[in-house]
Amino acid sequence: MAIVFILASLIILVLLVNLTIKFTRILSRTKSLNLPPGSYGWPILGETLEFLRAGLDGTPEKFVKERSDKYKSQVFKTLLMGENMAVFCGASGNKFLFSNENKLVTVWWPSSVRQLLGPCLATSGGDEGKQMRKMVSYFLGPDAFTRLYIKTMDLVSQQHIKNHWQGKEEVKVFPTSKSYTFELACRLFMSLEDPKQISELAALFNIFLKGIISIPVNFIGTRFYNAKKATFAIKNQLREIVRQRRAALECKRAAPWQDLLSHLLATPDENGKFMSESVIVNNIIMLLFAGHDTSSVAITMMMKNLAEIPEVYEKVLKEQMEIASSKKGEYLEWEDIQKMRYTWNVVSETMRVMPPIMGAFREALTDIRYQGYHIPKGWKLYWSSSFTHREGGTFEDSMKFDPSRFEGGGPAAYTYVPFGGGARMCLGKEFARVEILIFIHNIIKRFRWKLKIVDPKIAYDPTPIPLDGLPILLLPHHHHHHHT
Repeated sequence: MAIVFILASLIILVLLVNLTIKFTRILSRTKSLNLPPGSYGWPILGETLEFLRAGLDGTPEKFVKERSDKYKSQVFKTLLMGENMAVFCGASGNKFLFSNENKLVTVWWPSSVRQLLGPCLATSGGDEGKQMRKMVSYFLGPDAFTRLYIKTMDLVSQQHIKNHWQGKEEVKVFPTSKSYTFELACRLFMSLEDPKQISELAALFNIFLKGIISIPVNFIGTRFYNAKKATFAIKNQLREIVRQRRAALECKRAAPWQDLLSHLLATPDENGKFMSESVIVNNIIMLLFAGHDTSSVAITMMMKNLAEIPEVYEKVLKEQMEIASSKKGEYLEWEDIQKMRYTWNVVSETMRVMPPIMGAFREALTDIRYQGYHIPKGWKLYWSSSFTHREGGTFEDSMKFDPSRFEGGGPAAYTYVPFGGGARMCLGKEFARVEILIFIHNIIKRFRWKLKIVDPKIAYDPTPIPLDGLPILLLPHHHHHHHT
């Protein structure tokens, strides 16, 4: 035990020396400025523990609300993950950050994320980021779906239900739906179909996820250390896959349009530059991580809501049965997905009450004036989807589950932000929508279900996870009674 304390105090010492040098520089500059109200909390740690604790309690918005109320301000300062941070509250804050991308602000992630992912879509701003987005969005936009994805998604989701749901009395929704979204991402992004290889990668990804928002201290036993080792192993596997694919493309055994991996290898950007192997690997990791974790959270919370609110379940079932009986072919098509309006309103309301990502960071590119306050260049900025959705008077009776909020024009701009907004809006929004709807279609056609644990505990770590995996009891529909 003593060794841990010695190590910890050494780390704190090193941090202290570094930060003291940094702070004396900053302090001399910021004395005269009118900074937003707020507190830097503890030395070095700042208010990081309170911030993480609010998430683990399942109420990340409380951290923002307590301070916004205390300082009677829509923006406040704090110290998170070793960084001076201005937290922007509510729709007005979202609007300011989203509409000033690459002008006043740029993307920023805590050092744990940057160290694990390396240069990729998520961590690159400015021109480089724009080029990467273009390359990838070709594969994630609506056109790609009609061409490439829907049939595979439907097929994979039916196989998945056959293997992991049918004939089972009890299923843990979270880990099971996670294996579905991960398998789908592996198949669609890099045509990986070997179940053994997929489950090995999935296990490594779970370790990687635990360290993605962590304190980047690299010694044995920490989440970050484990995540670094897992990332190293993931990168090795992916590098091998990339090399095999490059060889296959060269001798025409693979088509340049067959999946995202081929596309990234075969297509140069506007300046004729090809993406380097390491950046392709980083982007695939980022997309596998972004493309499965949040969707499985949305599916899990949706299943929870459908179990808890029978009348919503009945309406979703009715809509999906009508689509099932009217569809032309064996598999769902784009037109069928467009008809799932009510179901998507239910998913949207699920993501409003429980946003899969609680917020995200930016960095100030220049000195910023906001609501009369001064935010210095280089400061980090944070916006909170859970605060916007659940507090701040944005939605009436905000904790009530009500899919009709999304009828007609839906919520006002910048008030509903599960996918962020502006130039860096989530690229995978369409991907997520289709994979979630196809899954719900196939599951509700076959089953009803009951929660095994009433009012399951949810913690944000960093995405909302039911601590017990959300066990449900499955009740297959009997085919002889048709739903009217």
